[in-house]
Amino acid sequence: MTESATPAVVMYTDGACKGNPGRGGWGVWMVCGPHEKEMWGGELMTTNNRMELTAVIQALSSLKRRCKVVIYTDSEYVRKGITEWITGWKRRGWKTADGKPVKNDDLWKTLELQAANHDVDWRWVRGHAGDPGNERADGLANRGAAEAK
Repeated sequence: MTESATPAVVMYTDGACKGNPGRGGWGVWMVCGPHEKEMWGGELMTTNNRMELTAVIQALSSLKRRCKVVIYTDSEYVRKGITEWITGWKRRGWKTADGKPVKNDDLWKTLELQAANHDVDWRWVRGHAGDPGNERADGLANRGAAEAK
């Protein structure tokens, strides 16, 4: 018996901030086969890194079952944080290599839990370089920032 050939869920995620800290937004464009979904939101006083993390958390938490997921982010902070740095942070009790508290540890912990529910392939894409998925996620993140209340 073979598994069904369910296509991967492709997610483009982005965060935006008008001032850092300032009014911020996150955006997600998801595609799976013929299906598409857009999501966005925002906060009045936040940072760009928090919005980048929130975009990925929101995207993963919207899935209703375990999936193969390809996440495109223009944030090396997000990609390297979840694939490389998090192991050391956890080993050091959520401290950086120089002993300082990890910024956004609340979101990192949530992201780690969400990512564990799926088979995630983390990919970096250059931001503002014409990638259609990244540009769409960026537009949604800016919409989230504009609509933040």
